[in-house]
Amino acid sequence: MHPDDPSAQKLTDARPSTPSDDAASTERTTGRHRAPDPSRRALLRSTPVRVALATGVTCCLSLVAVATARGNDDTPRTVEPLAEAVADRAAIADERASRSLDRDAAPARVLPSPTAKPTPTPTAVRKKAPKKPVKPRRPRPVAGLDQAQMDNAKIIVDVGLEMKMPRRALVVALSTAMQESNLYNLASDVLPESAEYPNQGSGSDHDSVGLFQQRPSSGWGTVAQLMRPSYAARAFYTALNEIPGWQDMSVTAAAQAVQISAYPDAYAQHEDRATTVAAALTA
Repeated sequence: MHPDDPSAQKLTDARPSTPSDDAASTERTTGRHRAPDPSRRALLRSTPVRVALATGVTCCLSLVAVATARGNDDTPRTVEPLAEAVADRAAIADERASRSLDRDAAPARVLPSPTAKPTPTPTAVRKKAPKKPVKPRRPRPVAGLDQAQMDNAKIIVDVGLEMKMPRRALVVALSTAMQESNLYNLASDVLPESAEYPNQGSGSDHDSVGLFQQRPSSGWGTVAQLMRPSYAARAFYTALNEIPGWQDMSVTAAAQAVQISAYPDAYAQHEDRATTVAAALTA
């Protein structure tokens, strides 16, 4: 078709304009600022669009109204009694917790038993007094002896038994002490030192002291030793054991062999009493 044909000009004028053309023409007319699109305004002003928007808003409002109505209808029946029960349980739990705290803060007072006895204080406890040593039982005197003589006789017998001496040695020792000191522990007037030790009298036969009148100058021992009845008896038994065959000798001969006295036959007179005392102390 020729460009100058009038029909072609009509077709060109009849072609609808595009938005881009409108926008371009608008931009040419407005400069740097773009003018609003008249087609959009027309679209919003159209009736179908307004109806759709109104219908959507109405539906949303209807759903909200229905949900609200249901909540308002159901809540008074179900939620309210449940809330009351929960509140009651919470109040009971709080009350129990407060009671427990009260018990922990102030423990119950324990009263003493009416039958319980008070515990004594350390100052009230009395210390037991130490027991006094039991004194050995003193032998009952026999054969006409007094208590002091009987006590000395017991020492002589006890030492002999400790040394495993036979009964005949006990009789020999008792007969000798009866003759020499009459069974008293005697000091000596010749030795003033002897009076410093426990004694039951004194003699004057040279430096003889003690139950057996043994002389320190003859080597029997010191004055202090010989003034002890137990030491004097041990010294006698030791000397008796050194005499060969003393067991076969008479009481007088055995005693004289130990003492070497100026009166060798004097010991025989005490044999019976010595036998009685030895029997009483070894029974």
